[in-house]
Amino acid sequence: QVQLDESGGGLVQAGGSLRLSCATSGRTFSGYALAWFRQAPGKEREFVAAINWSGDSTYYADSVRGRFTISRDNAKNTVYLQMNSLKPEDTAVYYCAARYSRIFTSPQFQRYDYWGQGTQVTVSS
Repeated sequence: QVQLDESGGGLVQAGGSLRLSCATSGRTFSGYALAWFRQAPGKEREFVAAINWSGDSTYYADSVRGRFTISRDNAKNTVYLQMNSLKPEDTAVYYCAARYSRIFTSPQFQRYDYWGQGTQVTVSS
């Protein structure tokens, strides 16, 4: 059993920055690939970014590549999403997710077994 707890969401103007955090508990953090997804009202959930178990490989959706950075601190059992140059279309509930795997192939299509409750990010124009 793994629990994920997102924080750091809020209201920001276009062009601003936010850093989301996802703290984990219940099991060891090492060995888990982690990802961020988001879902806007009336739209399907979409992949945002992923990071492998050791933190040396990342993958980003085209819509956020170059603006967002995913990172992890295994000592603190926490994964982060640094969001810069935010746009109104980034407005959504952001979720962190985890899966236990040492492989990192097509992480945007992999099944994630554990999910947080989400944190709201609103970007005003």
